[in-house]
Amino acid sequence: MNSACQIIGVLDNGIEGISPQALHAIRVADVLIGGTRTLLLFNKEFRVGSEQLDLTGKLAQIPEWIQSNLAMNKRVVVLATGDPLCHGIASYIVKKVGREKCEIIPNVSTIQLACARLGVPFQDLQIISVHSKDAGEWFKNAGPEHGLYPLLQGVTRFENIAVFTSPDNSPDRIARMLKTEGFADHLTLSVAENLLEDGERIIHDLNVSDAVNMQFARPNVVIIKRTQSMVPKSLFGLKDEEYLQRKPEKGLITKREVRAVSLAHMQLASNSIVWDIGAGSGSIGLEAARLCVEGHVYAIEKNEADFLIADQNRSQQQIKNYSLFNAKAPDGLDGWPDPDAIFIGGSGGELANLIKLCTQRLKNKGCLVMNFVTLENISTAIETLKTLDLDWYVTSVNVSRSQPILHMHRLAAENPVTIITAEKI
Repeated sequence: MNSACQIIGVLDNGIEGISPQALHAIRVADVLIGGTRTLLLFNKEFRVGSEQLDLTGKLAQIPEWIQSNLAMNKRVVVLATGDPLCHGIASYIVKKVGREKCEIIPNVSTIQLACARLGVPFQDLQIISVHSKDAGEWFKNAGPEHGLYPLLQGVTRFENIAVFTSPDNSPDRIARMLKTEGFADHLTLSVAENLLEDGERIIHDLNVSDAVNMQFARPNVVIIKRTQSMVPKSLFGLKDEEYLQRKPEKGLITKREVRAVSLAHMQLASNSIVWDIGAGSGSIGLEAARLCVEGHVYAIEKNEADFLIADQNRSQQQIKNYSLFNAKAPDGLDGWPDPDAIFIGGSGGELANLIKLCTQRLKNKGCLVMNFVTLENISTAIETLKTLDLDWYVTSVNVSRSQPILHMHRLAAENPVTIITAEKI
């Protein structure tokens, strides 16, 4: 039995772009697996009688093809694009059939080629792939289910990004997303088309607005660069004044000191999924989103005026891993992914039912954190938690802030807040 299939990285210049070792493996292979385009590139090199299997749209079948042919002592070659381990097919195959059954012969990635053409240091780039199932054009409030979501999150975190595109998630669609999300004046796009082919074209530093209606030849890769260096942002603990609040009525906002304690009790990780129920001005959810850079926050607010304020705060702070809905919980919560942490700042009179629903959906070891200022809600929360299989505890936060009095200062007490935290066992 042949011990391993060979996964060979190839480029669009065919045999000119591979090593003698790789070319020999292709010429003696019994079975060759590849996409339509890569198989055509090398069809003159295939041994007479060899079998070609087109993997286009058949990713799930590849491991079985490999294993069954290896079991029949056949020499199997998989043709992959560029570096098979750089957002390529090799990691999937290794995971499915085992490292010992795979020999990888890498090549230069198309991202490296684009960087060479543009004179951009390869190590300065964050690589992101949007070569995923088509989710359509980007729309406001889209979340992790959209194929362009990882790129949007990358744009908020990194100054220079290299993008593996797809026929659907093309450079013009990427530009339209960036413009929709307010990045048109902060970024440029460089596009490398048809690398190593006769029609190769390198387009330098396109304005985002100019790119939205352009047509680009395939295949291509995109390099996104910031026009100015990013300024590091505070992770949490923003001043209350940095949040817009509804006026002349007093808006709903969790004050800075209570916000810090509440976030600490939520036990957030960088990839946490968070629910914010009764978002008010959005302060808790938006700061949770800052902390959970690889996660996502789902927030709901029933009051339309507060919803609009929270939405303005999201836009002003350029928070992109945050989805906000104008509704009364629990409406719509069934469409949200199960959370690692939940914050309840308002319940709309449905507190007991909300606690039960939230603890059912909360992941194991997750935290439910609730803030209260009324004795009635405190009592309802405690009595409800007593009926559930949870560890819970109560924290009282009493804060005083300095205020001037004549030429001196005094401490003025803020309203005390009770924080009730429940941990799912």
